[in-house]
Amino acid sequence: MSDVVLRVIGIGPGGRRQITLEAVDAIAATDVFLILDKGERTAELTAVRQQMLDAHARDGHRVVPVPDPPRDRNPADYEAEVRRWHAARVDVIDEALTEHLPDGGSAAILVWGDPALYDSTLRITDALGRRRDLTVEVVPGVTSASALTAAHGIVAHAVGEPIFTTTGRRLAATPAGADLNQIVMLDSALAFRETAQPDDIVYWGAYLGTEHQIIVSGRVGDVTDEIVAKRAEARERLGWIMDIYLLRREEGS
Repeated sequence: MSDVVLRVIGIGPGGRRQITLEAVDAIAATDVFLILDKGERTAELTAVRQQMLDAHARDGHRVVPVPDPPRDRNPADYEAEVRRWHAARVDVIDEALTEHLPDGGSAAILVWGDPALYDSTLRITDALGRRRDLTVEVVPGVTSASALTAAHGIVAHAVGEPIFTTTGRRLAATPAGADLNQIVMLDSALAFRETAQPDDIVYWGAYLGTEHQIIVSGRVGDVTDEIVAKRAEARERLGWIMDIYLLRREEGS
């Protein structure tokens, strides 16, 4: 197989203007764009990617939809299921590269946010590189965490304090002393309802940087019901949601 350049391009959390100039240049240099297709449920996200390509890709580029392998969202063994899903993704992307770039060239995968933060694409490219000749180029993107703090107009921490980034699944396991400022991603259950104190402060945001953006902030005891209701309504209306929050422990709690 001929050598292929595979670019992993961070495109930010959803706003079309949050794409960086570096990402614009990388898109303009690419022949084939692999779009992991998750069906009608996320058709709007696919459309946003397409709008970025319409604006920045060169003439003659090709868009190749790649069916995203199904995944069990509530498995008995979470890590084993993720490994299985990643392996299935490696297979379908390898097949797409073989079919659409048999003589070499460049391909790209557009990644929401930044490829280094709770995204599996770089693990997949590592596995691909063990199968075939592959040069991987990574372009960083605006993270949902930075978009969240910008939307609320806040600093993520007090002077000299640490920030602990985690997922909803692991929020309850945050180590003692690391819970001053917790940035929580991938939390469909809004786990802070079980871990936070009423006087803690939550800064929540969904669809950051897009026309659908919603933000809520305040004491956990005051705004939790509002967040739950707005999240449920928006997900029902749009069919998808990407949200994140910063949980700040009230001093003395």
